[in-house]
Amino acid sequence: MPSPTEITVQQLSRLIGTPDCPVLIDICIDEDFEADARLIPSAFRHPFDDIASLASSLEDKRVVVICQKGLKLSQGAAAILRSKGIVAENLMGGNFAWRDAGESLVLAENLPPPNDEGRTVWVTRHRPKIDRIACPWLIRRFIDPKAQFLFVSPSEVLNVAEKFDATPFDVDDVFWSHRGDKCTFDTMIEEFKLDIEPLKHLATIVRGADTNRHDLAPEAAGLLAASLGLSRMYRNDLAQLDAGMVIYDAFYRWARDATNEGHDWPASLSRAK
Repeated sequence: MPSPTEITVQQLSRLIGTPDCPVLIDICIDEDFEADARLIPSAFRHPFDDIASLASSLEDKRVVVICQKGLKLSQGAAAILRSKGIVAENLMGGNFAWRDAGESLVLAENLPPPNDEGRTVWVTRHRPKIDRIACPWLIRRFIDPKAQFLFVSPSEVLNVAEKFDATPFDVDDVFWSHRGDKCTFDTMIEEFKLDIEPLKHLATIVRGADTNRHDLAPEAAGLLAASLGLSRMYRNDLAQLDAGMVIYDAFYRWARDATNEGHDWPASLSRAK
């Protein structure tokens, strides 16, 4: 049984990919991390002996500290954060327990380098519709919650990427883009090794909506309609992204928890069956 200051793999797994996910801090020593350079989705690396420096940025946030086995490093670092008023737990069993439970791990080598603020920076075409909202949602929920997105004129995406050290996505002839009949959302799931069934289900819907193949999933047409509606509601691409995050949060929770649930109306007829 976990202590009051620990969280189990199962408990954390239910929070990954949702707006309620805690801030995840991986404090494994370099030697241990190099032996298996993967991260729990949305986690970032930080030295265990500098954990106190993060306290001011973690106010009013829930935090989970992760080390290799969930012992001295993560328990000590979490205790230091708690002494500074932060709600902090350590992951019971650490990265080993997460790995042994078969949970998804992100390949660190595929992560773009963060900027001086500790954020990855991404750039794509302005006026997003589907893939260019779905991919930022995926990145913020599973890769880098602090990720920054730049929406610019299509002709300037690569120039902005070069001048501002940003990673281009969903444009021609870049790594993070469509491949064959798959869309950029599929590419990111594959390259980040996010082997999560609800995500793969959602990817089929995104692909159907993004490529006008509504035969792939009955929900694709609805996602397209909602996406086009959002694009008409917002002139500011970042405001549209914020609104779109809610849509993808809802689709993900449906894919994870509610695909077998229907809705009957009138209620009186449902009770009579």
